[in-house]
Amino acid sequence: MTFPTLAARRVRRWASATAVVAAATLSLASCTGDGTRPASDDAPEPTATDDAQSSESPPASPSEPSASPTESPSESSAPDGTAVPVYWAGDGPGGRTVLFREFHRVEGDPLTEAARLVTSGQALDPDYRTLFPGGALKSVEATDGLLVVELADDGWSTPAEGMSRRDAKVAIQQLVYTLQGVQQERVPVQVLLGGEPTMLFGIDTTDPFTAASALRTLNLVSITSPAEGDTVTDDVLTVTGVANSFEASGPCRLLVDGVEMVVQPYQSEGWMEDRLFPFEVEFPLEGISGEVVVQCETDDPSGGTEGPGAAIDTKTITVQ
Repeated sequence: MTFPTLAARRVRRWASATAVVAAATLSLASCTGDGTRPASDDAPEPTATDDAQSSESPPASPSEPSASPTESPSESSAPDGTAVPVYWAGDGPGGRTVLFREFHRVEGDPLTEAARLVTSGQALDPDYRTLFPGGALKSVEATDGLLVVELADDGWSTPAEGMSRRDAKVAIQQLVYTLQGVQQERVPVQVLLGGEPTMLFGIDTTDPFTAASALRTLNLVSITSPAEGDTVTDDVLTVTGVANSFEASGPCRLLVDGVEMVVQPYQSEGWMEDRLFPFEVEFPLEGISGEVVVQCETDDPSGGTEGPGAAIDTKTITVQ
């Protein structure tokens, strides 16, 4: 799926929008304190602490997660298994590598299976990818206030060919954000080999990793539903997602063969804080059928004249 050139045009400001906000998202808040550190381009390399608050919608307390992974409409209809959030790398504004969230249904231990998807699985959306080269994990366990990842071997000790320092850190954040999302807790992630700290893509794992700044690590808009490849038979399409956009607003579009058929503004629950906020918008589907691209964007008040431009996420679906 490619982004139509239409998406580059100036996005209007949608502060007057009246979208119904109902979607909830997973807690992925940063854990800070001695012995932990984020692994992303905004994190000072040598230090073990960081104050960045990083979440998509933090719960009131660890015992009150803001959402269950089964809230993904495309996953909740499946009869067996557990729906888990998985974070994938993709191209953000200016081609910068950022993370997008996607729900997958797994059987077996959710932490282990979600981690295996990150390291050796495949995204539903062809725009997404993993930054992990071929390989496998040995185990993932929640214990003693940590999520402990045991590597199978030293195959990931050095960066893969062509892997930049930033991509190495984003790869680690794929794992951190995914495991914290599954666990629904702000728990540091400790990576070990043979029970001892090691090197992961050239980064020392002695200190546990925490979730890095959401605004620097995540794409600033992510569609939760519909999922890539969904078929819609209703008269109205409900689009849910999370975003951090100028004045908490932006457009979602329905595109057919690159032509904008409908545009609706969304209004998220907030902006500016270091997190993504839920939004929901509805599209009437009268007169629309066949392959349709759902495209949601952040607002770009400069119209592309300053900065890297709007963040974009798309899903290709079929409307019947």
